Amino acid sequence: MTTHPGAKPRIGLLGTGPWAVRTHAPALAAHEGVEFAGVWGRRPEAAAELAGACGTSAYDDVDALFEACDAVAFALPPDIQAPLAVRAAAAGCHLLLDKPVATTVEAAREVAEAAERAGVASVVFCTLRFAEPTARWIDEQAAAGGWFLGEAHWLGSLFAPGSTSAYAASPWRRDKGGLWDVGPHVLSVYLPLLGDVTEMTAVRGPADTHHLVLRHASGASSTATLTLGAPPEAAEAALTLYGERGRAAMPGWDGAVGAFGGAVDALVEAARTGVPHACDARFGLRLTEILTWAETQAAGPAPHGTRRLTA
Repeated sequence: MTTHPGAKPRIGLLGTGPWAVRTHAPALAAHEGVEFAGVWGRRPEAAAELAGACGTSAYDDVDALFEACDAVAFALPPDIQAPLAVRAAAAGCHLLLDKPVATTVEAAREVAEAAERAGVASVVFCTLRFAEPTARWIDEQAAAGGWFLGEAHWLGSLFAPGSTSAYAASPWRRDKGGLWDVGPHVLSVYLPLLGDVTEMTAVRGPADTHHLVLRHASGASSTATLTLGAPPEAAEAALTLYGERGRAAMPGWDGAVGAFGGAVDALVEAARTGVPHACDARFGLRLTEILTWAETQAAGPAPHGTRRLTA
């Protein structure tokens, strides 16, 4: 991964918001296998503050950060992230992307193609795929097989009246809602366990709620209810599989800092070996395609038919 034999890979961070401050920066600063090489943000004063707190450098010029790094991690809104990821790949930086990669298929495809063209590794940080308890559970259920049904609901209360969450002020989350914010988490579990989505029905519920009914390449079906507007008393995230061996409920996980460290490890390994990670930019593109179909269908006139998807 690094161009300096014997040296640690140098990873920079793009972004200075709550997600960067609470997850990305602490994980990079604590990671013993990489050098936290610097921070760039759209607010230079915030970049300087975050860099100072983590003992690294602030950059006013994003291209200068690319030049100083072997890889870059993104904690930016998806449609700010995508064009910068294309530039980073062209500069030879491996990519640790946030989900969703973008909110348009075209932008997500540009990222995937830029990474492939430049020959850089990419990993999309889907928390459940890298948090140790859930990652282990996913591997176990994939090995077991025989699943015919999945049921999931992610009921966040980010936009509930009285919410004090720092993420409630996020404009892109306000615009795109739970479908795009927590939908990637659920899909990132379903796809490796049940197969790609081949058919889908999507309808709107209260507030930003979306209900999805999915058919998968394995023949299994699944459902997902996604929202950021649930009452705090109803907030919960759960996913259960049903199959030949009975029922398997996904375990909980403890925060995102450790999971992000696992994503860093995955990127380092993919860059070292040249073997693409299962959660690479091409996987991020597929998530964007599925979410775009869901959003389009749910916004259409009733009754909602079933849309057939193509990869």
